[in-house]
Amino acid sequence: MPENQCLIVGCGYLGTRVADQWRERGFQVFTTTRSASRAEELKRKGFQPIVLDIAESIRAGSLPQVRFVLFAVGFDRSALHSQKQVYVEGLKNVLAALPGAPERFIYVSSTGVYGQSDNSWVDEQSPTEPTREGGRCCLEAERLLMEHPMGKCSLILRMAGIYGPDRLPFLQKMRDGQPLPVATDGYLNLIHVEDAARIVDACTAEAMPVETQSPQLLVVSDGHPVIRRTYYDYVARLIGVTARYDPPDGDAPRTRRAMGSKRVCNHLMRDKLRVRLRFPRFEQGLKAILTDGETQADS
Repeated sequence: MPENQCLIVGCGYLGTRVADQWRERGFQVFTTTRSASRAEELKRKGFQPIVLDIAESIRAGSLPQVRFVLFAVGFDRSALHSQKQVYVEGLKNVLAALPGAPERFIYVSSTGVYGQSDNSWVDEQSPTEPTREGGRCCLEAERLLMEHPMGKCSLILRMAGIYGPDRLPFLQKMRDGQPLPVATDGYLNLIHVEDAARIVDACTAEAMPVETQSPQLLVVSDGHPVIRRTYYDYVARLIGVTARYDPPDGDAPRTRRAMGSKRVCNHLMRDKLRVRLRFPRFEQGLKAILTDGETQADS
């Protein structure tokens, strides 16, 4: 097994930061992308881009033998693929195309696999009854990985909402004085992108042994859920405006997402990985983003 090679499938907001960390550790980092222009950008950064679409069959020999694999694919609505094609068929295609099992296969899932709306705490043992398509597809992909031979070297990370520089929802709306189409009650569960990347990297540490059974499962969050209104009011104070709200009605997908409310427990993650979070509370993360002069945009 190549000791200094790794592969990132989905080198986007999270994947790029993991790629930077792995390169700094001396790894040769292969990355997949659907775009030739993005491939050139990744190449300039010192990575080894592979141009392919995981939602389609992957030609034999396209993927290298590597020590670590990170599967962190986001859903791009402009790509004309369904979420199932990306999350489930895409994972299936990557597993089939790998020339051999890596030391560790890290799959980034989502806390969207939980459908609880009663403000209850959830962890790795909680029932998974997702209410949205993305959560259902993530759960199906998890089960695919659990049943695959590479499941024995895999780790599933159910990520809470990732935020960070250039990824703060509705920021421009707030600056423009527009009302926010969000429910004001219910909890948000968050993880700063820097901490998320450090958690992924910790999954490759020698102190993190590979289990011999099905994939290990960890829920990833900062462990401090926040009421939506509290979060958006705090953002508003940092940028010097007053938040206005126009909560959604009906049964639209956005409404179902807005009305979901659970609190994500990160105790097992902290016990297993021993990662000290840089931003254990949303206030610390938002201050670092919004008071250090970094440019922001809506996500």
